[in-house]
Amino acid sequence: MGKKKKPTKKSATTQTTVVCYVRHGHTPTTGSVLPGRAKGLHLSSRGQDQANAVAERIGKFGNIAAVYSSPMERTRETAQPIARACGLRTRVRQGLIEADFGTWTGKKLTYLRKLPEWDKVQKTPSNFRFPSGESFLEIQSRMIDTVAKIVADHQGEVVVAVSHADTIKATIAAALGTPLDLFQRIHISPCSLSVVLYSQSGPMVLAVNTAGDDLDSVIPMGGSK
Repeated sequence: MGKKKKPTKKSATTQTTVVCYVRHGHTPTTGSVLPGRAKGLHLSSRGQDQANAVAERIGKFGNIAAVYSSPMERTRETAQPIARACGLRTRVRQGLIEADFGTWTGKKLTYLRKLPEWDKVQKTPSNFRFPSGESFLEIQSRMIDTVAKIVADHQGEVVVAVSHADTIKATIAAALGTPLDLFQRIHISPCSLSVVLYSQSGPMVLAVNTAGDDLDSVIPMGGSK
């Protein structure tokens, strides 16, 4: 009879990581202005209520290892109650920051929608760069790189990443394998939750733009292992 093989421990590299993406809450300019990286934009009272609601929802899960945030005020103010509900501190990551809209920063959407370039933003974003700002390819690339580092640091864990609409949309599109030119078909509401499971076999999108379900009904077996 041959010798019995000793059971091998499961390598940490085979474990999966779940990232819960949260868009910041409503602000006084939501839906009317493209704020970009302009400083001084805070959550509205409605946005604060949204942040508290999503914090309560995530806090009930009770298995969050870290809360990351874009450095913008509105994202940090959204992340703060989430971190508090999870008994954690907010970790700021530059790579989660809002898109650099260049000279479009602070412009009203009613004005921008009239520009001929707006059609490119909606239909062929992969070929568009905001004047004096980022291209959509750069936005997606730095988000993917940032998330990859977070995933590597949290094998077998569930984490939260608070960011912005376009940055989350671009990240979800990459996880779905959706061409960047179609990423505008994804909608991300203020303080909505989108969840992606990352493993060696590739990402699996568990939820997009959810607002009501508890995490236990979204994440398989209540965790990522």
